[in-house]
Amino acid sequence: MFGTPAEAYDLHVGRYGRRLATALTDFSGIDPGASALDVGCGPGALTAVLAERLGAEKVRAVDPSERFVKACRARRPGVEVVVARAEALPFADGAVDAAFSQLVVNFMSNPEEGVLEMARVVRPGGIVASCVWDYAGEMTLLRAFWDAALETALDHAAVADEGMVMRWCAEGDLPRLWSAAGLHDIRASALVVNATYADFSDLWSPFPTGVGPSGAYCQSLDKRGLAALRDRYRDRLGVGNGPFELSARAWAVVGMVDDAI
Repeated sequence: MFGTPAEAYDLHVGRYGRRLATALTDFSGIDPGASALDVGCGPGALTAVLAERLGAEKVRAVDPSERFVKACRARRPGVEVVVARAEALPFADGAVDAAFSQLVVNFMSNPEEGVLEMARVVRPGGIVASCVWDYAGEMTLLRAFWDAALETALDHAAVADEGMVMRWCAEGDLPRLWSAAGLHDIRASALVVNATYADFSDLWSPFPTGVGPSGAYCQSLDKRGLAALRDRYRDRLGVGNGPFELSARAWAVVGMVDDAI
């Protein structure tokens, strides 16, 4: 799902990446002089915002996709970017002041272990912050896509719909995960961002490339099924041939590491 070129991701949910990263960084309350780790950095939207605020030398980033790591390194000079999974971070205990993950928790092979690892590499008194899409609700791009998929191929789409299969995507889910990891002073919020499109073709173009679960679903369809989905998706969005804007909601959380972690 994430072996596609970074440019395909940029045109897909990556359009929301920088605005979401700015909102998450603001919400976290990270101090200007702090050091930070971006877990599951992808092409580097959050990495860029952290580097701009903290300085590139204060930021590290990891991702399991070699293609995304290469893209992030090229785009964010001075940031240490390495191939690694959230569940096995290659850093010492207390190595950074803060650990972030943007739209990553649901793609960890073991989210409970991933969050514990994020907490491990953060110093006592530091923070762990994250956000996930509201897949079942107000992430318009994806919710409309899966609703269209369910209408055109119910049985096939039901097992792939991110609003149904993602474990951590409802309000209150991340705070429970953070609490189970031993984090405290937990705060949660909804983050709403938007993205603009030149027309429907601009929005649709990354889907057939296979990026993300929605793209993988598109590649599982034959030509007729894909055409039917495309037409129904456009109908659900109610967009014409001109430019338009979509909003997207994410659930965010931040918690503090104490001496017991």
